[in-house]
Amino acid sequence: MPARVCTLFTLGLGLLTTLIILPAAAEDPIRITQLKRCGDLFAEDSQSWCLQAKGLPRADVQLYLNGQRLDADTLQRDGEQLRLTLAPDAVRSGPLWLEHAGKRSNPVWLSAGRSQVLAAKPDEVARNMDDLTTYVDLVSLIIEEDHEGLEKARQLAEKYGAKVVGAIPPLNTYQLRLPVKDLTERDAMVLRLGSEVGVDAVVIEESAAENDEQETGKRADQKRPQNREWAANRFLDAVDYYRERIPAGQRSGEKQPVRIGIIERAVDFDAPHFTEYLHPCDPSQQRTCLYARDADRPDNHGSSVAGILAAHASDARDQGFLSALDGTGPGFEVIVERNSDAGITANVAASVNLVEDGARILNWSWGIHRIGTVDVAGEPVDSLLRSGIAMSGYEELLEEFFLWLRREHPDVLVINSAGNGSAHSGRDDYRLPSSFITEQLLVVGGHERDDRKKVSVEHPDYVRKRKSSNVDMRVDITAAACTRAATLDPEQRGDVHCGTSYATPLVAGAVGAMLSVNPELAPDQVRELLRRSAMTIGRDSDFEPAEADDLTAPILPSERGYRLDDRDVGRSARLDMRKALELTVESLKNSR
Repeated sequence: MPARVCTLFTLGLGLLTTLIILPAAAEDPIRITQLKRCGDLFAEDSQSWCLQAKGLPRADVQLYLNGQRLDADTLQRDGEQLRLTLAPDAVRSGPLWLEHAGKRSNPVWLSAGRSQVLAAKPDEVARNMDDLTTYVDLVSLIIEEDHEGLEKARQLAEKYGAKVVGAIPPLNTYQLRLPVKDLTERDAMVLRLGSEVGVDAVVIEESAAENDEQETGKRADQKRPQNREWAANRFLDAVDYYRERIPAGQRSGEKQPVRIGIIERAVDFDAPHFTEYLHPCDPSQQRTCLYARDADRPDNHGSSVAGILAAHASDARDQGFLSALDGTGPGFEVIVERNSDAGITANVAASVNLVEDGARILNWSWGIHRIGTVDVAGEPVDSLLRSGIAMSGYEELLEEFFLWLRREHPDVLVINSAGNGSAHSGRDDYRLPSSFITEQLLVVGGHERDDRKKVSVEHPDYVRKRKSSNVDMRVDITAAACTRAATLDPEQRGDVHCGTSYATPLVAGAVGAMLSVNPELAPDQVRELLRRSAMTIGRDSDFEPAEADDLTAPILPSERGYRLDDRDVGRSARLDMRKALELTVESLKNSR
């Protein structure tokens, strides 16, 4: 054999051997990263949703909604873009996922709700005089109640050469795309629209809502369990009490799964904490089910917030609260939904859809400060700022939401983070939405473990107010402000993230468990039970704070059996998850 041929033969044989030895590259997992309404939002003959997914195979994929496979002709595909079109009478809210060759994507929540607003594209925003990012040609009109909203919005759109492109119909709110090129033209048109008969307010959107509603992540002792901070709220004691001490009939019986809406963007399903939810999940089988878009990183805000409720872990101390109750309660559905990236307007639109889809609890780990807000020390707050004109529009929109909630859904409770500006949470000119006074809004502050004090968990000095937590009488209760982010390595503990964003889902989880035991509890009764069961934090009396540093509304004698000499009276309230469940069981006896 000639030398050259021999060499080629040897190389070819080596290459063939390599191909045989090396395993075939595994297919990328299918992940749905976006789901939103598209096309004509006001079409009466059909409704369309646009899906964006990664890891799609070249072959056809199957789409499932509420466990039922949808016909192939309902789905159009263009690369990684999918478009689902259904007749209106065929649309039912529920989990949606993709399948191929026995592999499933993450389940996302498809809402049949009519509320949908558009987010501005990068070339549709500008910096205003306050150096804040603002939408140039998208605004929303809140139409007065005595007008038919869509008809009035279309009349105004025709008059001004605009187009109706989004809506939150239950709030009589409609989004318009204006024929303007810059902020000067926009502001002039907004002034004219605001003076029109039938227009209650104009909402101007300024960037996204929750990007910075957390403090910077920090490194900590990687050997310490996540639950170190949660112990201050008797997290594991509550799990044990629910599973072992509450009779099975009181935990489940004929009760329906409790549905909880979390206003966040996405969850990373590649993290071990969430891979369980890539498998079939039925909440009626006493399971916690999680529906969310897929995120790129495990330490994102949505993963951390959702994980406090639904993470799976081999170590019980790192388990999400509701997932730790699997097999015992009526089941829970945790829906992570944001509608679009259109800031506060999208948060409200998503909340409306979730409530109409049966959510009893909304977790709002977000909030904003007005420019000019000062903290308790008199220093300016520099995070999550909005202009005065934007704040006034948001306030009107949120007011419409809570009026609608009270009128149409009085059993729904919104649980909101107090904020991390070390400012006053209840000043309505400077903080939203925590400043609203309504029985259906519960505001949560943050505390952290005080390592300097070697005291029992019941002692007020076991924890201390987290320095950055917003404060004052509007804050109803506090919870642990620090949690660990998820990671891609099951053997690695994530960085610690802190903020009232992470205190809020601890309260939402406790309330979810309470409602699973007694679904008849009204929002004001839930608040009463949380306050009656609360442990304390702070000094002897917060009735007359010397430096305005009271963390929550002080515990009243009426919340301690009308005992004026109770040591808890006057102190700030700290979540006690176990005691709250004990009082919920007692409430069943009182309701008979």
